[in-house]
Amino acid sequence: MAFINFQPKDYFNTKLYTGDGEPAGNAITGVGFQPDWVWIKERSSSNSHLLFDAVRGVTKSISSNLSSAEVTDAQYLTTFGTDGFTVGPSNDINEPSSTYASWNWKAGGGAGSSNTDGSINTTSTSVNTTSGFSIVKYTGTGSNASIGHGLGVKPAMIMIKNLETNGEDWAIYHKSLGGYQYYLKLNSTSTVSNNTNRFYAEPTTSVVNIGSVNETNQSGVGFIAYCFAEKQGYSKFGQYEGNGNTDGSFVYTGFKPAFVMMKGIDSGGSDNWNTCDNKRVGYNAANWRLYPNATAGENTTSLVDLLSNGFKLRVSSTDVNADAKTYIFMAFAEHPFVASNGDPATAR
Repeated sequence: MAFINFQPKDYFNTKLYTGDGEPAGNAITGVGFQPDWVWIKERSSSNSHLLFDAVRGVTKSISSNLSSAEVTDAQYLTTFGTDGFTVGPSNDINEPSSTYASWNWKAGGGAGSSNTDGSINTTSTSVNTTSGFSIVKYTGTGSNASIGHGLGVKPAMIMIKNLETNGEDWAIYHKSLGGYQYYLKLNSTSTVSNNTNRFYAEPTTSVVNIGSVNETNQSGVGFIAYCFAEKQGYSKFGQYEGNGNTDGSFVYTGFKPAFVMMKGIDSGGSDNWNTCDNKRVGYNAANWRLYPNATAGENTTSLVDLLSNGFKLRVSSTDVNADAKTYIFMAFAEHPFVASNGDPATAR
């Protein structure tokens, strides 16, 4: 059987670190590549998630759990390095003896350049077509418009944040929600909303179609969009149904996951977003969770088994596995190979 030499470890990795508070900065290495998107959460106490990317530049953060505008702080992330990143002395990101998780993705390798595929020329689009990930910065117009994502295929998930106006929620498109009019909020436990003013049409192989409201297209205001396309053997975006049992539902991905994020979407629900990865403890079934929509520290209740071809829920929590309830997920791979026929490689 032939194998495709596709190496997910070059495009996504979880790196754990301990803060030291050093004024000169704390260099975090061992990521395995120069990241273009770094998502950091303190594990040991309640602080906001901090998200940085190479398109907006170092020191500029947004939070997945907040509707706040972008913050610039010279004591936050200060450098994207060839094998990781450097954080400054802020207690939010480098408190002495505190533990942190960082999730790292590689886009196009730096700030990128303007994309002219849409009705709005992007300020910059940094794109990795191999891994199916792009970071897009643009300025809104206040009316239905489109922005080029550069992926060459239709995105499976899109995350957009207003950078300048406080009080504007994240807008999330996911292919399993049922259409462009359905969206979620990353900073909220709220269930799916139905409105055509966040996204006015389905994304295409070249553009994201954004609506007219402040969350995705406020006139004269800067935005950031993180766009993901599904890639066999590396990433998977889909849905599953819970069973309300600690012998939980199995979700097929076609690879051994290194990172999974989940969210309940049924009407009337009020569920946290949940993330787990293969580094925080990292063995079955002790994969712990953090909540992208909340400041809470790490929940050490066992969440899932990460298997060679998917993941299996190990809690009956309504957040991730209530009986007959529907959830969406995104997952990224650990193992570097996938068979040419799409079968998963053997787990390590």
